[in-house]
Amino acid sequence: MKLRDLLKYECSVTGDDQKDITGITYDSRCIEKGFIFAAIRGEKADGHDFIEGAVARGAVAIICENGHPKVPGLIERYQAVSWVEVDDCRDALAAFSSAFYRNPSGEVGVIGITGTNGKTTTSYLVKSILEKWDKGVGLIGTIRYMIKDRSFDAPHTTPEASDFQRLLREMADEKCDYVVTEVSSHAISQKRTGHTQFRVAVFTNLTRDHLDFHGTMEEYYNSKAGLFLESLSEDGTAVINVDDPYGRKLSEAMKGRRPAVKQITFSLNDRGADVSASDIKATFRSTSFNIKIKGRVSGIEISSPMVGQTSVYNILAAVCAVLPLNVPDEVIRSGVAAVDLVKGRFERVDLGQPFLAVVDYAHTDDALERLLLTARQLLNSSRQGKIITVFGCGGNRDRGKRPKMGSAASGASDFVIVTSDNPRHEDPTAIIRDIETGIGKDNYIVIQDRRTAIRMAVLLSSPGDVVVVAGKGHEDYQEIGGVRHPFSDRKVLEEAICESTVVNARGRSKKRYAGVAQCLK
Repeated sequence: MKLRDLLKYECSVTGDDQKDITGITYDSRCIEKGFIFAAIRGEKADGHDFIEGAVARGAVAIICENGHPKVPGLIERYQAVSWVEVDDCRDALAAFSSAFYRNPSGEVGVIGITGTNGKTTTSYLVKSILEKWDKGVGLIGTIRYMIKDRSFDAPHTTPEASDFQRLLREMADEKCDYVVTEVSSHAISQKRTGHTQFRVAVFTNLTRDHLDFHGTMEEYYNSKAGLFLESLSEDGTAVINVDDPYGRKLSEAMKGRRPAVKQITFSLNDRGADVSASDIKATFRSTSFNIKIKGRVSGIEISSPMVGQTSVYNILAAVCAVLPLNVPDEVIRSGVAAVDLVKGRFERVDLGQPFLAVVDYAHTDDALERLLLTARQLLNSSRQGKIITVFGCGGNRDRGKRPKMGSAASGASDFVIVTSDNPRHEDPTAIIRDIETGIGKDNYIVIQDRRTAIRMAVLLSSPGDVVVVAGKGHEDYQEIGGVRHPFSDRKVLEEAICESTVVNARGRSKKRYAGVAQCLK
């Protein structure tokens, strides 16, 4: 492809626009001969500092910022290179990448899912429904990237623009009919999904998170809203949870700024919503309910192996996402029923023990509160047991949510073990102290070592209890001092359950921990 074929963007070009372009990237380490390099500014580094390295590796064109102090000297020094000066390198990277990969979102139906919580589970539900409809589906998300049956590790929830467009092109070439993608707030702010045509955009909810990046809740909301107000196709559909106050705000904004775009609202509480749920029945192992759709006499009877109110919201979001595609009701029922487990999302660990053990990714106060509400509802339905929660907070992230998570855990649990999560470059003890400032009840202990904390929770459990290990979910590492060490909450929980079974068989179960166990009575 010639450089001139990519110049459908407001820019100033110095040099030859007839050069053959063989690739595009923002990472100078990935440059090959014939590539174009986008010098984007990152959170920790400025891409303009790596231009010379990119040229040395074979870059033939550079996308750079108008007015950047380094650019004039570089243009003078490397006159054989073509220079494309733009006002916004991130937006230009998205535009050039879409053009280089031949506008792949024009060939597949892209369904974007955003929100603080529920993105991953909702994406897996949508994927399952579409596959039951015999469609080819690609998935871009927190846990994995998937092209039909092929699966890849996911370094980011939403990859950078050039990687995102490359994935879309691969999916289009593999004859995917639809691509389901999680869209993070970082990705929207950093234009990673820019110049993509979204057929459906889903808003799950918005609660405090990532304020270390966005600064305020208003900026966090504005980032999420950008998917709907800027990227959603004019003939697309916005799916919005109007039980969430920010969802109601977004719905009103859409009516004012994009009145031609179709909306489907969903709710458990608002009778005026387009889609709602009734007759909800939840057990330790399944959830069933009826989906009511405005304008239709008959609803859709849902039965899912997922549990709890949060699962109902995720299922409603997924069903609303496929309604504008005219997916048959029976396919919807079958697709929902087929999703038994999403890794790290209310993931049950069942080795035959007499209590429920759950691993979940909840790492905000709202997500933790919803998780524990689900556990409480299950306990109430069975009329037995207590909730024992193990959790911590990540380092080098929003400190303001730490006491809120402490309050949520203590208030909704019978007993809490506060531990370390991913401290990253922070002191784990300092993080735990921040958590403790929000705990108002004397129903917790601190065990900084996460493995020991999980073992303790299992040893303290009794038949009918629920042991919840929250915060890391699907992650298979613990980051300490900037180094990632292998660590899986699920594997550690399985080991603890097996160990506890042996201990109980020898008659030494809880005697060593009688003082702590007294708190659970």
